[in-house]
Amino acid sequence: MTDIVRPFRGLRVCPERAPSVAAPPYDVVDTEEARALVGDNVDSFLHVSKPEIDFPPGVDPHAAEVHARGRANLDRLVEQGLLRREETPSLYLYRLTMGAHVQTGVVAAASLAAYLDGRIKQHELTNAKKVEDRARNADALDAHAGTLFLAYRAEAALDAEIAQLSSRPPDTVVEAADGIRHELWVIADPDSIASLAGAINAMPAVYMADGHHRSAAAAKLAEWRAAQRLEDTDVAPADWFLAVLFPHDQVQILPYNRVVSTLGDGDLDGLLAGLAESFDVEPAAAAVEPERSGVFGLYCAGQWYRLVIRPDRIPMDPVGRLDINLLEKHCLAPLLGITNQQTDSRIEFIGGIRGVAELERRVDSGEHVAAFSFYRTGLDEVLEVADAGEMMPTKSTWFEPKLRDGLVVLPLS
Repeated sequence: MTDIVRPFRGLRVCPERAPSVAAPPYDVVDTEEARALVGDNVDSFLHVSKPEIDFPPGVDPHAAEVHARGRANLDRLVEQGLLRREETPSLYLYRLTMGAHVQTGVVAAASLAAYLDGRIKQHELTNAKKVEDRARNADALDAHAGTLFLAYRAEAALDAEIAQLSSRPPDTVVEAADGIRHELWVIADPDSIASLAGAINAMPAVYMADGHHRSAAAAKLAEWRAAQRLEDTDVAPADWFLAVLFPHDQVQILPYNRVVSTLGDGDLDGLLAGLAESFDVEPAAAAVEPERSGVFGLYCAGQWYRLVIRPDRIPMDPVGRLDINLLEKHCLAPLLGITNQQTDSRIEFIGGIRGVAELERRVDSGEHVAAFSFYRTGLDEVLEVADAGEMMPTKSTWFEPKLRDGLVVLPLS
């Protein structure tokens, strides 16, 4: 049976410089937000993961020269000693603390073969253009710089061992501006590595939580490099990607809301009339933050509405009954004409960490005409869909807190 994880000789951030290097993942901030976050910080890992910020506004972020700049920025961090190669293959423990919420996982090289064989289970669809762009980024960097977020069904013995190994002071600490604390422990002891990796490799499967585009990009890159390989090897460097694995009972999911720039062929009154065919619709005196599955908020023209799907509209299958699919089937597709959330430019996705105030801002500013708030997708729903071999719509889950890029990088050569 193919191993799921193994240790690797990572490029690890210099602890003293970690606060200036560590940065949000590339897909959590847009280009202008990244520019504002970086300011005059030349060490920020966003210069590697979103190198378009080093170019004038309007540059094509997918251009070859942009990816080449990312590689030059990564090389500079290594040359200046801000990222240092481990002397021996290691694993890492990574703890995130956001208020009272704490989660601790194992950072490792994850097997592309296990991913392709289905032992690293997926649950979400991807966008082909985004996958190719991330593959080109990794190819230019000759490294996997973004960390995939995996989950495993919690095992008491493994979690106890992680707790024991992380009881000493961490090797690296970052107190981010958003209040989230990031801690990293290097696990170089061969016995501890064998124990941690062995426990994970004995699992029947682990689950992709956040990072479907990065895993698909890793597969695309391995495919390209296999075609270019001059001689066969048992395991090519591109056949592993960077991941952190957390126990499922420590994982936190927030809603993933939507904003739209169309009301279909009609106006708000027409939309409300159409919604009344499948939902109980009532005006709300305040922003609607759904308290359970099957409840949605609609914000349009300065007014919130509470939508409750009728029970006879909810199917039994694990994918069809997801809130995101219910809204698509009974609102987005028939009333707004949005039949493909992956590709339709009239819909955008807003992470729940931004709150319903961001939905109001997007609509009140005229950027969009309406917004929908959701209840969070449960991790049990994610695992059920993955175990069934099914896929959720794109942008179904917003995992929080987010990892930081730049703490550890997986070189490919």
